[in-house]
Amino acid sequence: MSEWKESKLGAILNLITKGTTPPQGVGFVEKGINYIKSDAIDYNGKLNKSRFAQIDLATHEKFKRSHLVEDDILFSMAGIYLGKNAIVPKDVLPANTNQALAILRLNQEKTLPRYVSYYLSQPQIIDFVNNMSGQSAQPNINFEEIKSIEITLPPLPEQRAIASILSGLDDKIDLLHRQNATLEAMAETLFRQWFVEEAKEEWEEITLYDAIDLIGGGTPKTSLPEYWDGDIKWLSGGDIANNHKSIIISSEKSITELGIKNSSAKLLPKFSTIISARGTVGKYCILSEPMTFSQSNYGIKPKYESCFFFTYLLIAHSVDELISAAYGSVFDTITTDTFKGHSVTLPKLDVIKNFEIEVTPLFQKMLNNQIQIRTLTALRDTLLPKLMSGEVRVEDV
Repeated sequence: MSEWKESKLGAILNLITKGTTPPQGVGFVEKGINYIKSDAIDYNGKLNKSRFAQIDLATHEKFKRSHLVEDDILFSMAGIYLGKNAIVPKDVLPANTNQALAILRLNQEKTLPRYVSYYLSQPQIIDFVNNMSGQSAQPNINFEEIKSIEITLPPLPEQRAIASILSGLDDKIDLLHRQNATLEAMAETLFRQWFVEEAKEEWEEITLYDAIDLIGGGTPKTSLPEYWDGDIKWLSGGDIANNHKSIIISSEKSITELGIKNSSAKLLPKFSTIISARGTVGKYCILSEPMTFSQSNYGIKPKYESCFFFTYLLIAHSVDELISAAYGSVFDTITTDTFKGHSVTLPKLDVIKNFEIEVTPLFQKMLNNQIQIRTLTALRDTLLPKLMSGEVRVEDV
């Protein structure tokens, strides 16, 4: 530990600058140069390419100060993403960014960018950065405040070893997420093959409402603490949006048995589907265990006995139509009439049951992967501050 140094972030930077936002969206195109905004910084400090915008070459060349290079750290300076950061990998270049993201280019003779990125990702550092901004409606910080952040620097070999341990966990988490996306796509492909491409004329046409068991949600009184912080997970629209097209295993809030008893909240069985009906309309996921949910969402149980995965895929196949039919003066809303207005063509029960048997192993594998993701994420989050402080040394891991 005697070789570990305390430093200000500004002392290890070769450059700090920020991007530029084109006026009124000028220069955005369908396919062009990657343009990275704050919402592309993912949960694990990496960049989510699906959230990139695209700008034309002329706009990119105009904003030369924000041309990104490999191993730049993008550091969010404002808004709900304040304090979040991500490393720029080589495979997204060429790329540009907007004025809400600071570009930190490190002196790599002193520091390893991946180590610094992990250091800045610690919850206490993000909290410290947010406290810098005060209580303004739109929190933000400036370059001088970013440069004032204190950072602990072990020797470069130990920085590299620490980053290697943490990135190894993150790589495994990413692999499991990719596997689950592949499994989800395989299940959707099988559904289309069985029930669209190979559909028979004699199959029955019914409403989606009649093909599922639709259940409304509820919220216990928030003023009564005995209804909250129990053992039963309670899902909000945000929980569902964050777990869209996956198996949800955790929730931000939980309620008690008393909370269920004295409200319209209902407990859905394991592997039920849940879909958001207001706000972020049309986000959906599967329950890993019995859970409750708010009135802004619908719970969906199978009409056909124990065919939970068929029901989930039926909703996945129908969701674009449901979103198109949603209405509202301020926010789009899915109602029971939305489900009644959408028709599906389905075979006899034995076909549906055979399909359920076919896809069940895919979803069981997805659930196992989600449990591994939770375990690995907890391990990474536990190790992160301990490795950065020297409480746990690399040789002990």
